[in-house]
Amino acid sequence: MSYFLSKEESNFYEDEGYLVRENQFSINEVNALRHALERAVNKAQEKSSGGKAYYLDKKKFVDVDYMTLQYEPQSEDNILKVIEPAHFLDKELYSLTQDTRITDPVRSILEEDEISLWTDKLNLKRPGRGSGFGWHQDSPYWVHDSNNVDLLPNVYLSLDNADENNGCFRVIRASHKEGCLPGTSNGTQLGGFYTDPNYFNEADAVDFNIKAGSLVFFNQHIVHGSGPNLSDQQRRAYIITYQPKDQPMLKSGMVNNIN
Repeated sequence: MSYFLSKEESNFYEDEGYLVRENQFSINEVNALRHALERAVNKAQEKSSGGKAYYLDKKKFVDVDYMTLQYEPQSEDNILKVIEPAHFLDKELYSLTQDTRITDPVRSILEEDEISLWTDKLNLKRPGRGSGFGWHQDSPYWVHDSNNVDLLPNVYLSLDNADENNGCFRVIRASHKEGCLPGTSNGTQLGGFYTDPNYFNEADAVDFNIKAGSLVFFNQHIVHGSGPNLSDQQRRAYIITYQPKDQPMLKSGMVNNIN
């Protein structure tokens, strides 16, 4: 079975910068992926003791080989917020990067039969502890590392039911059309990676109140973010980014073509 985008879906993605496909994975598949995610978190934590810790704007990061761990701002608690990349930490996560429910739509977006992996990350928002992500684009992070920054579509897999209470994913619709936008200049170390609010209209925000197992395909230039998890529920997600074939991955420099 193929999962390529219809003409209507392709047009919507091109115009709006995102596309939602709900309930693409069954609850049994989601449960298995949740277990894989937590195994990956445990392995990452084990590896962190051998890494290099540093702080940006008082936020803790640890680099272990080509993996970066980002922790919640209450760094003394050592609660992981982001793991990038993560596919090598668990075989089920790696298999997911090859799943046609994810890769066929990406092939449609890129108009390429053959694609490769650019990067992937686990986003973790623990109940009542997960902080939000300010409005930003992905492309300014990547523009100095990729010759194909206009060809790096993302896929967001929700592993928990998500809404405003637990910090659901959000985008500024159609904000991808201007390419890389200026960052803020607030004097902080990370401020330049957050999009200057003068260049988009927050009234155009779309909140993704979606069920676990749903997919959001989104353009690398679209402004996106999320709120904090104020609930007693998990809000975990796996985000995978692709590119044309035979291109090196972001952090490792290895080539990982998708079968």
